[in-house]
Amino acid sequence: MIKLVAIDIDGTLLNDKHEITPEVHMAIHQAKAKGVKVVLCTGRPLTGVQQYLTDLELKREGDYVITFNGAMVQDTFTKEVISHLTLDYDHVVDIYNMSREIGLHMHYNDVNNLYTPNRDIGKYTVYEAHMTNTPLFYVPVEEIPKDVMASKVMFIDETEILEPAIAKIPTAFGEKYNLVRSSPYFLEVLNPEASKGSAVERLAKKLGIQQSEVMCIGDQENDSTMIEYAGVGVAMDNAIDKIKDMSDFITLSNNESGVAHAINKYVLEG
Repeated sequence: MIKLVAIDIDGTLLNDKHEITPEVHMAIHQAKAKGVKVVLCTGRPLTGVQQYLTDLELKREGDYVITFNGAMVQDTFTKEVISHLTLDYDHVVDIYNMSREIGLHMHYNDVNNLYTPNRDIGKYTVYEAHMTNTPLFYVPVEEIPKDVMASKVMFIDETEILEPAIAKIPTAFGEKYNLVRSSPYFLEVLNPEASKGSAVERLAKKLGIQQSEVMCIGDQENDSTMIEYAGVGVAMDNAIDKIKDMSDFITLSNNESGVAHAINKYVLEG
């Protein structure tokens, strides 16, 4: 019996119009009515999930959300932070120096805001701020506060720029952080212990839910750890091949209410 369903947002919960279809909304409502924990698990910051938590009524007692690709787990009712795995000042400067070395734009998040040390602000930094409704600030690297606690850092650029730049990243750098590709134009840099899979596992253990009772649904590389952890790993039909290959089930696409199809099959119908 599935007791916890973790759902990615972009490309999974949302269709290509950035909407939650009525079918998905109904399936989530019915799963919650059955006593199943439904948890949004996203690379987005907290500011970028609030409207969906409200729309899906996931701010009630006993509800949780996982943000920043697993760096933060929070109770949405009490606002208690269950875990927050961050990057400090030295990490942020180190990552900035790497971005300059390989020729990429970068930005970083704290809990509430988005910051970039790039005077020539990248267009995908602006896109990220707009998409997640997050205030954006230009802060030169020499002005970054020494007490900064970054939830995540992102390398961002056009795919044709990002791909060859990623290939230049030294192995030693990759061993210091968790590097996660969350879209064709985002490479996210996280605390080495932060991932969607580890966050779902921490939450499941807190709630006394067994691994076999967890279903995770996603579409991109940053969903791989939670798909791997889940008792039932579900890939969207629009998912990348890596996610499809490692999943137990391939549901319909995000434009065909694939989340609802998976919940109906494994939660509501059993």
